[in-house]
Amino acid sequence: MTALRAPVLAAGLAAVLALLTGCVPADEPTPSPSTTAAVPGPSEDATSLPVPSQSTKAAKKKAEKSPGAGEDHTNPASIGVVVNKRRPLVPLNYHPGDLRRPAVSIGTGGESALLRDAVADATEKMFNAAAADGAPMVMVSGFRSYATQVDTYNHWVRQHGSEAAADMISARPGYSEHQTGLSMDVGDITGACNLQQCFAETAAGIWVANNAQRFGFIIRYSPGEEKVTGYSPEPWHLRFVGKKVAGKMAQRSINSLEEYFGLPGAPGYS
Repeated sequence: MTALRAPVLAAGLAAVLALLTGCVPADEPTPSPSTTAAVPGPSEDATSLPVPSQSTKAAKKKAEKSPGAGEDHTNPASIGVVVNKRRPLVPLNYHPGDLRRPAVSIGTGGESALLRDAVADATEKMFNAAAADGAPMVMVSGFRSYATQVDTYNHWVRQHGSEAAADMISARPGYSEHQTGLSMDVGDITGACNLQQCFAETAAGIWVANNAQRFGFIIRYSPGEEKVTGYSPEPWHLRFVGKKVAGKMAQRSINSLEEYFGLPGAPGYS
């Protein structure tokens, strides 16, 4: 009786172990963290800023170590898009769908008085703050469509006599930040030095240089960055990148999106 009991117990134990180890399939996949959610491809009817992706704590820490991690630098609907002489818009005739006129002093009309909705919100806050500090501003130019940029660029080619000369002050169609609805030219309310280098010395120009980052804007084309941006300095040209990026660029004294995001410079068209 005792001799039979041991094999029976052993067989029962083996059966139980087999059932236990069979509860979880050996080939069941393990979830992996993702630093960013899939972003739809660029399209002409893109109308909103990308929804921030959800990620694990480990992925967030990894992303924080790299400036701009998780940003989409190609999709024109993203506030992280980088447009320069070697990074055209895709498609070239991209047209944002959430443009609106900000409630600020505007020295232009038509489409040039428009900005992306989120940019318009930030613009209103920035202009109100500037006025309260005694440096009222005017929006000189905002959005420009592909067709408008064709006319703008051709004007400067005729004005300067060559594409090479025009390329230093005007973007070719499909390569302009203005077409994203994320950029604008600002000026002093008096009109002094608007769209000129001396704007940097006006009350508005000084205020912008010291405070624009608080509202998510950077001066896109700074002195000394010509070999990176491909353009002459424009102290009046502001680009919306969000408070986080603008703040970190100011803290680190980085003056170009190319350097901040670790992208190649674009001194000329490739």
